[in-house]
Amino acid sequence: MPKTVAILGTLDTKGQEFGYLRSCIEAAGLDTLLVDCGILEPPQVAPDVSRQEVASAAGSRIGDLVAAHDRGAAITAMTSGAVVVTQRLFREGKIHGLISLGGSAGTTIGTAAMRSLPAGFPKVMVSTLASGDTRPFVGTKDLVMMYPIVDIAGLNRLSRRVLGNAAAAIAGMVQQEVTEPAGAKPLIAATMFGVTTPCVTAARRLLEDSGCEVLVFHATGTGGMAMEELIADGYIAGVLDVTTTELADELAGGVMSAGPQRLEAAGKRGIPQVVCPGAIDMVNFGPLNSVPEKYRGRRLHVHNANVTLMRTTPEECAELGRITAQKLSEAMGEVVVLMPLRGVSAIDAEGMPFWWPEADRAYLDALKSSLNSRIRLMEVDAHINEESFSRAAAAALLQIMKIREGSELFAAASK
Repeated sequence: MPKTVAILGTLDTKGQEFGYLRSCIEAAGLDTLLVDCGILEPPQVAPDVSRQEVASAAGSRIGDLVAAHDRGAAITAMTSGAVVVTQRLFREGKIHGLISLGGSAGTTIGTAAMRSLPAGFPKVMVSTLASGDTRPFVGTKDLVMMYPIVDIAGLNRLSRRVLGNAAAAIAGMVQQEVTEPAGAKPLIAATMFGVTTPCVTAARRLLEDSGCEVLVFHATGTGGMAMEELIADGYIAGVLDVTTTELADELAGGVMSAGPQRLEAAGKRGIPQVVCPGAIDMVNFGPLNSVPEKYRGRRLHVHNANVTLMRTTPEECAELGRITAQKLSEAMGEVVVLMPLRGVSAIDAEGMPFWWPEADRAYLDALKSSLNSRIRLMEVDAHINEESFSRAAAAALLQIMKIREGSELFAAASK
């Protein structure tokens, strides 16, 4: 049976283009399912999922949206409805890929639906906004944005070629067969920053030697968000969250926050996790002159011309300890927290710019007082980048994942 590509968009203004896109996809041997998100004029081609159904999925009615004469509110409603409809079609196994095209409104609706789908699901967006800042549309998902060169306003020699290429792209994605090798290894998510690289590199090697596959995420905000989403999508078997620095940026307004849901996905899914306060000694800003005025008198370190680091205070560290404890205490799976007693980053060590033992102690004290008693807290008399700490972190994860090497490595690391 042929697989099905969902084609989602405003059929009142771009029905001709969507009809051509559908014909190209069907010519490639795939079925299509056309979802109408238009509002004003009648659809130019007959949809498989009507605009009324999309609006209803958002708790709205087309007549009310038209009568309100509020384009922004209408786009918001149809976006919400498109997400609900897309997720339902995906859960029911009725679609195997999603493609859309449009300007600002169409891109907003189409990419919202795409971001609601898991990583690996084919997603293509032909958008007049694809040559600018695409982060609001892509987020942390693996969707492809294609720039059409000319506006999406009728069919011509160039637009036919671009839409044909887009159809071929989604068809190729949907038709490819990806098979997992026999005996697939457990997939581990790990977080790393430049100042925790030695720790994560050594731990990764130990995990790989024990039969795991490790995905390392750069804890720059988007890295943490991408990891949380992959965990939520069910890809990850265990988490080595060495570098929780994004929590500090969220707390103090730095530029590398991963949002308020950071450090929650693994707990909700009950996935084993080892958590460390890697780089919680710092908040990230851009060039020195970009540091907010209220922080100008703080302990600052110019990492490079584009990155300025601010040392977290004992008060901020205590709050980070409480936040970490609160999030982990709600976890449904096994959790181990490792605290390096001789510094949490490369520049938080004796003689280095961010060495401040009282601040690190404030984090630990707050963590201890707030952490659920069922969660194991290990204080390791080492710097985070020392080999002994890396071994302890890897061993703890292997042990709670019940991988045989974990007990052996853990015993060796504990000596």
